[in-house]
Amino acid sequence: MSFYELTPKDKANQDYPFQQLEGKVVLIVNVASKCGFTPQYKGLEEIYQKYKDQGLVILGFPCNQFGHQEPGNDEEISSFCSLNYGVTFPVLKKIDVNGANTDPVYDYLKNSKSGLLGFKGIKWNFEKFLVDKKGNVYQRYSSLTKPTSIEEDIQKLLK
Repeated sequence: MSFYELTPKDKANQDYPFQQLEGKVVLIVNVASKCGFTPQYKGLEEIYQKYKDQGLVILGFPCNQFGHQEPGNDEEISSFCSLNYGVTFPVLKKIDVNGANTDPVYDYLKNSKSGLLGFKGIKWNFEKFLVDKKGNVYQRYSSLTKPTSIEEDIQKLLK
């Protein structure tokens, strides 16, 4: 299966086919509203505004698997992101990123790029995957990596 064959659901439970992302640079982040890393939404939105017209897409995938830090439903999550951080990039349907019910998007990402010491699982909220214009997972970043730290890689892939 290729990256562009994936079709997760958006917050309205409608298909969001990754085929529409062909030729774009994509940053995928598992997000949560009540996490110490939640302020990263601000940096993600800043990068999105700066590079969206050059072909960057950021996708947030809410996940409640880490400390139950994303308890809301999809509408509450969307509202929180918009009201508190001015998020305009797509925040899709809440999913699992680890375990038996892992969303196919995260199966694909984790199998394409392992984390530290070959660990495939997602360790916490706000891990990030950067995908190039051809659908290849270019890099994986830990939750500690601030969005602005990824900017140089984004610029490189947009060229």
